[in-house]
Amino acid sequence: MLQPVAPLPAPRTLTRHMAMELLTPGAAVRIDTTVGYSSRDPHALSIAFHLLDPGPVVWCLDREMILTGSHAPAGAGEVHLHPAPDGGLLMGLGPTGYRATVRCDQEELTRFARETFVLVPRGTEEQHIDWQPLLASLGR
Repeated sequence: MLQPVAPLPAPRTLTRHMAMELLTPGAAVRIDTTVGYSSRDPHALSIAFHLLDPGPVVWCLDREMILTGSHAPAGAGEVHLHPAPDGGLLMGLGPTGYRATVRCDQEELTRFARETFVLVPRGTEEQHIDWQPLLASLGR
């Protein structure tokens, strides 16, 4: 017999437009981004890079990793973060050999990440995830 499922809290979201820079060997190129958060995906922030393509390129980053990466190197795989000497935050995005380096304002991004913990405090993330679609696909 299935246990009754507690109702999910109402979804909560945050979005903010931020200017970032793509660092190339010869220049820093400004990129407009939209940083987003949804309590339905409570562990991640999304960063939508608005480039020349019709749609944005979206990367999802762990919100804890953003806070850690603002003080010390953090990340694995295709996402690496570390503080820049000038107070920025450097994000290495992509596989080795094809990694793009993006610089953002460390204070602005970490402030946004901290705001997500007001919406969904540490330790309560799983209460915000809708598990029903996954359970239904597994036949439960």
